[in-house]
Amino acid sequence: MPSETSGEALVEPSAERRHLAAEKKNQRYVWWYLAYFLFGIHIVAFVMIYAVTHAK
Repeated sequence: MPSETSGEALVEPSAERRHLAAEKKNQRYVWWYLAYFLFGIHIVAFVMIYAVTHAK
């Protein structure tokens, strides 16, 4: 019985470590997507401002 408990205890930290690593990677991707999205919105806004100010 103790061997099963210690075996589960050894497997659990590994799974937890993998889960935390995947979560950190996903968070990094979310920040990159947010940065690209905000950058794109600004580009569109600047182009629209340019178009409006240079319209005849």
